[in-house]
Amino acid sequence: MSTLTIVGGFMVFFLVLTIMRRGKVSQKKSMVLMKEFGTLALVVGIFGQLIGLYSAMIAIEAAGGVPLALLAGGIKVSMITTLYGFLIFLISRIAGIILQATAKSE
Repeated sequence: MSTLTIVGGFMVFFLVLTIMRRGKVSQKKSMVLMKEFGTLALVVGIFGQLIGLYSAMIAIEAAGGVPLALLAGGIKVSMITTLYGFLIFLISRIAGIILQATAKSE
């Protein structure tokens, strides 16, 4: 989750940089970087879920079986990283759409 927060922070940084239109990075480049960090957040979230599920399967194998309710709870917890990554991805895409719609033609 902390990795996703860092990636989300970079996405917000480039969003603010795009809005402010200041700095050494051009507006077009900062918008591309904002979208790329949003996509990276989605991929990191899915990767986090896969790591969580893999660890859960190892624990289930070692225990020899678990109740269905416990398994469902573990799957629910593993989806938190995916949902967080997807939220960051959605924010970056919606911001990109709004910024492109309101941008002045060059």
